[in-house]
Amino acid sequence: MDLAHALKVALQTGQVKIGVNETLASAQAKKARLVIVSQTCPADSLMKAPKIGAIPIYRYQGTAVELGAACGRPYPISALAILDPGSSAILSLETGG
Repeated sequence: MDLAHALKVALQTGQVKIGVNETLASAQAKKARLVIVSQTCPADSLMKAPKIGAIPIYRYQGTAVELGAACGRPYPISALAILDPGSSAILSLETGG
């Protein structure tokens, strides 16, 4: 799967929350179906959060700047939560725990 394409489709046709705080809030509210974090994400806040354990977490193999570029955004994105994938296949990503 082309991750950049899947991210762009999810952002255009689905519902996505961008940023660590938005991602954390979505996960705690049990609205997130998938969490994607960059290598440079302050992931401790996400990993230690209560009630995030049941949500799959995909570790993006790039920096926040690269994740932002993959999403077609001109700014860094450390973390994002997929609430609704829209017409993308983003939920089929293999999550490494």
